[in-house]
Amino acid sequence: MESNANTNNSINNGSSLLTATSSTNTNSPFQQNLVSSIKNAKLFVVGAGGIGCELLKNLVLVGFQDIHLIDLDTIDVSNLNRQFLFRKEHVGKSKSQVARESVLAYRKDVNIQAYHDSIFNSAYGVQFFKQFDVVLNALDNRAARTHVNRMCLAAKVPLIEAGTAGYLGQVQVIKRGLTECYECQPKPPQKSFPGCTIRNTPSEPIHCIVWAKHLFNQLFGEEDPDQDVSPDTEDPELAADAGKSALDKEAVQGATGGIQRASTRQWAEETKYDADKLFTKLFINDIHYLLSMENLWKNRRAPQPLDSDVNKLADSAEGDGGVDSGLSSQKVWSVEGCKQTFYSSLADLRLLKENSTDDTLVWDKDEPAAMDFVASAANLRMQIFHIQRKSRFDIKSMAGNIIPAIATTNAIIAAVQVMECMKIVCGGIEKCKATYLVRKPNPHKMLLNPCVLDKANPKCYVCSDKPEVILQVDPSSMTLQSLSEKVLKGELGMQSPDIELDDGKGTILLTDEEGVTEGNETKYLSEFNILEGSRLKCDDFLQEYNLVIIINVTTSLEEGELYKLIVDRSQLNAQPEKLPKEAKTEDSDDEMEVIEQNMVATGDRKRSASNGGDETISKKLKADDLTVS
Repeated sequence: MESNANTNNSINNGSSLLTATSSTNTNSPFQQNLVSSIKNAKLFVVGAGGIGCELLKNLVLVGFQDIHLIDLDTIDVSNLNRQFLFRKEHVGKSKSQVARESVLAYRKDVNIQAYHDSIFNSAYGVQFFKQFDVVLNALDNRAARTHVNRMCLAAKVPLIEAGTAGYLGQVQVIKRGLTECYECQPKPPQKSFPGCTIRNTPSEPIHCIVWAKHLFNQLFGEEDPDQDVSPDTEDPELAADAGKSALDKEAVQGATGGIQRASTRQWAEETKYDADKLFTKLFINDIHYLLSMENLWKNRRAPQPLDSDVNKLADSAEGDGGVDSGLSSQKVWSVEGCKQTFYSSLADLRLLKENSTDDTLVWDKDEPAAMDFVASAANLRMQIFHIQRKSRFDIKSMAGNIIPAIATTNAIIAAVQVMECMKIVCGGIEKCKATYLVRKPNPHKMLLNPCVLDKANPKCYVCSDKPEVILQVDPSSMTLQSLSEKVLKGELGMQSPDIELDDGKGTILLTDEEGVTEGNETKYLSEFNILEGSRLKCDDFLQEYNLVIIINVTTSLEEGELYKLIVDRSQLNAQPEKLPKEAKTEDSDDEMEVIEQNMVATGDRKRSASNGGDETISKKLKADDLTVS
C-alpha cells in the first residue's frame, strides 16, 4: 500500500516514478546507475496512436527526459476511446504535437520534440537515427515498420518493435549483429484476388468490397490501371460478341498487349461525376455487358442488373428500411437506401476532391463519406451478383481487415517496451527478451511469455552479409518501372532504389539522377539483355540498403501473375505452404482499428525463457490479419 501511495503521489506531483523510488534507497548502486542512464538516454518514438500514447506516458513517468516523437496522422473521433492523451477539442490536430502538449502538462521538465511528418521523409535518414540510444516503434503498417527496421540496422541503433491484435501482443528487441531483424522471417503476402474475379465474376462479399475500394481510387484517389473496376471490355479472350469486337479492332501501339482499356477516371471526369450516369454505367450498363460474355455464365449464376424486374421486385418488398438488427451501424440497407447513400457520398467526395491540394483523396475507413461510398457501392454490387448484403459495420471491418483494438492490451505491451528499454540503456541488451501476450495462461499461469531472442537469419535479404533474392519472371513481360514499383518498392520496401546491371560494365538501368536513365522506365527487361542468371544490383541510398536480384527466367507463372519473388533458394522447387483457414472473430461494438499483415508473431518457433519452450502461443488469427494497433 505504501508503494502505491508513493506512485500516486509521484504522478500527482509531476515527478517520475524512478525519482520517487530511488529517493527511498540512495545506497543502491544499481538504482543510481539506472536513474542516471535513464536521465541521459535519448529516445525516438515512432507513432503516437494506441500504443504510442501509452508508451509516451510510461517513458516520462519512469524518468526519461529526452524524447523525440513522430507521427503523420491527425486525431480522429474514433481515437478518443483508447488514445487517452487526446480529447474532443483535439480532433483534427496533429497526434504527435498534441501528445507532447498533454504530457508536458504534468511533466514540464521533460524535453519532448514532436514531428508532424512522415517517417519516410529523407530528413530522417541514417544520420538522424544515429543520435538516439533506442528507437521504439508504435506503428500501424508494414511499410513504415520495414523502413524503420532498415534505418535502425544501418544506424546500428537498438529497435524495440511492438504490436497488438485484440488480446494478443508482442514485443521484440532488434539489434544488428545480435538478434534477428523484423524481416528475418518472411511475411506472408498481402491477400489479393485476381483482377478478373473482381471485375467480372465476384462470388463473395469481400470481392465486392475490394471492387468498391478500387472504384474509390479510380474516381478520387491514385489511379491504377490494374484496379480498373469496369469489366474487361477489351479482352479478346472472352467469347461472344464482346470478345469478338475486341478481336476485330486493330492493335493499339504502345498499349499492353495491343489493347487499350478505357479509363473509368477519365470518363467520370468528363461527365463531371454525374451520379445518375455513374450509377447507370456501374450497376446497369456494365452488368448488361458482362451478360453478353456467354462463357462466363455457363457454370455460374448470371448477374441481375439493377434495372431488372427481379431487383425492382426485391427492393419494393424490402421498402426503405432494409434488414435492421436493432443497431443503426449494423442495419443492412435496402437497395434504394444503398442508392441514396451512393449518390450523397459521391457528392460529398467530389467536394472533398475539389478542395484537396493535390486533387486526390486517400481512402480512410474513418472518413464518413469514404466509408459510406464503399459500403453502398459494395452492397449494390452484392445485390447484382446474388450475394447477401452486409451492414456498414461488417463492411468497415472487412474493408480495413480489422479486429477490435483493446486499450488494455496496448497498455500492457507499452509497459513491456519500457522495461526492455530500461535494460538497453543500462547496457544489458543481452538480457532482453521477446515477450508475447497470449489469450490464455500457460501451464505456469502466465499471460506474458518471455522468450529468448533469436539470432539473425543468415538468409535474410535485409540484414545478412550478402542480401539477395531470386526473381522468377519473363523478362519480355516486365518493364523497369514495374520492377521498381511492384518489386523493389511494393514487395521489398525500398523507398528510392537505383538499379544497376552487374554485367562487368556497371550499366545503370534506373536512377533518380536527372537525365541519366530517362526513357528506360517503359522498356522491358529483355531489352537490356537481362537473361537467366542476370544479377541486378539494387541500392537505396536513403535506407543505406542494397541487395542483389538474381533473375530466374520462366514463362510458367500462374494466370495473372507477373512475377514470383523467392527470398530463399530452397523455396525454388518447394510446394507453397498452405495457410490455416481464417478464424472468425466475434462481432464487437468496440471501436475498430486497422490490422495489417503478420505484426504479432505466433510464437510457434520461439522457446520460452521461463518454461523451456513447453508453451507456445495459440494462433487464433490468420497471419495476414495481425499488426500493430
